Amino acid sequence: MSGSTLVSSSIDPAQGLAASGEATSQSPSSRAWRRFKRNRLGFWSLTLFCTLVVLSLFAEVLSSDKPLLVRFDGQFYFPMVRDYPERVFGGDFETAADYLDPYIKQKLTQGGNWAIYAPNAYGPNTLNYFSGEPFPAPPGRQNLLGTDERGRDLLALLIYGFRLNVLFGLALTAIGVLIGVLTGAVQGYFGGKTDLAFQRFLEIWGSMPELYLLIIFSAVFAPSVALLLILLSLFGWMGLSDYVRAEFLRNRQMDYVRAAKALGVGNGRIMWKHILPNSMTPVVTFLPFRMSAAILALTSLDFLGLGVPPGTPSLGELLSQGKNNIDAWWISLSTFAVLVITLLLLTFMGDALRDALDPRKAEK
Repeated sequence: MSGSTLVSSSIDPAQGLAASGEATSQSPSSRAWRRFKRNRLGFWSLTLFCTLVVLSLFAEVLSSDKPLLVRFDGQFYFPMVRDYPERVFGGDFETAADYLDPYIKQKLTQGGNWAIYAPNAYGPNTLNYFSGEPFPAPPGRQNLLGTDERGRDLLALLIYGFRLNVLFGLALTAIGVLIGVLTGAVQGYFGGKTDLAFQRFLEIWGSMPELYLLIIFSAVFAPSVALLLILLSLFGWMGLSDYVRAEFLRNRQMDYVRAAKALGVGNGRIMWKHILPNSMTPVVTFLPFRMSAAILALTSLDFLGLGVPPGTPSLGELLSQGKNNIDAWWISLSTFAVLVITLLLLTFMGDALRDALDPRKAEK
């Protein structure tokens, strides 16, 4: 018994040293990811948000008024890829087939024919002409979440609107990060007159009335997502630029930067290979909150009628319809729920990232 005790006690210190050596051998990013996963709320928010984004990328498969696959008279057809005239399926006209027409649906289900529809058999611009109630219609068997004031399926609008807002937020965040990191790095690394000139420019540029410029450009140019992305990108990088500038101002005084300069390493290599990797904490922490701001900006502009072109499914337009149709509670309630859940997920992710990248957090 005593021998076994001595053996086990002699093994434990070695195991502890091995475990500690393994922990110290991990990269800072691996340790940060482990701390992030320990935050269950942030980790599951990231998982759910990524799942919703991936599903929204396949919106045409999840919600469409065209069948995914049709077998008619022994032949297979793919309506999502190609439009077929109504005559192909036993109709009377050469126009594109309306697969929600009861006559066409009957033709596709008799005599061994069949069709596979999307889980939600409505597209973002599909009008439910066969609804038995006036628009906006409340939730029912035909439209699970009801319809908007034009007769479009609300579930389809939410799926496509969520995708538009998220992709717009990702694009605006990516452009803002690129410009913000570039300008902040130049200011912080070179300092002096370069930093002073940039700071004066930022003060002037930041004082410009962004909303008034958006109103002017929306009156001059045709509304489009690309135009909105360009206009908002002109102002969306300044907040991150200040954080990156402060990190570069601090890190350029470090010994490893001085050693690199003494070895003759160029300024560009020092900035991007040495200082930037050590200045990424505010950049990564900034991303979820910046994306939330981008989604809110697009929603607000759509609500005011200054956003995407009319007819484009967006959360802001649905909120505007909910305001104009107070009795149609399902419009505002479902849209508000999607928007709040999206922003909450991004907020939880941002809080978890901030805790995971905080250097004051001790490794456990």
